[in-house]
Amino acid sequence: MKPELIALSQGYASDLARHLKQGPRASLRSAQTLGRRAAILGIQSEQLARIHERSMTALRVSGNKVPLAPRGRKFFNAANAFLEKPRSAAREADDRLDQLQKTLGRRTEELAVANRRLQRRVIRRKVREATFAKTGKERRKCLEESLDLQKHLRQLTHRILAVQENERRKIGGELQDEIVQTLLGINLRLLSLKQADRSDIEAFGKEIASARQLVLRSAKAVRKFARELGRHQQRPRL
Repeated sequence: MKPELIALSQGYASDLARHLKQGPRASLRSAQTLGRRAAILGIQSEQLARIHERSMTALRVSGNKVPLAPRGRKFFNAANAFLEKPRSAAREADDRLDQLQKTLGRRTEELAVANRRLQRRVIRRKVREATFAKTGKERRKCLEESLDLQKHLRQLTHRILAVQENERRKIGGELQDEIVQTLLGINLRLLSLKQADRSDIEAFGKEIASARQLVLRSAKAVRKFARELGRHQQRPRL
């Protein structure tokens, strides 16, 4: 046995005997001092328990009639408290470490889940950006095609208007010639009627009928001219 342990055992036996002799109200300072020394020496609770049992056995052999067990147990507990504190602290530290490890595991799992969610969001965002870029190109292409179609439509409209204008001029010229000729015919008939022999009723009636036909023909030509102009004046919108 080491000298330090021997000295501690001897001191424990003498302090325990003194404590028991002092009665129930004896101080436990000596037990606490022994517990500090035992903790410094690295003695475990089992070793201190054996030292205590040897000391109690020695007191019983010496014929001590003092009730040893309860007060002796109290003395041992006071000394052993300093040995149990490191164990308790170690157990608490282990418990805290286990708790921290569990918490770290949960946090790691939560972080992994959050990371996977973030990756999915990044992928969805990239897909949306690619879709938006593609849609933007398609929109620009559609806009360019629309502008080209509008330009072509304007050119086509201008050509249609030019054709319509030529048609109006052509129709106007033709109708104008027809009306002029009809009016000249009416004028000639009127002159003929003015110079005709009114005594010949039958011939005079024929001249009047012929003049009337020319007037009707002229009115019909004017209506036709008006319809043609109205139809060709309906211009297409740009």
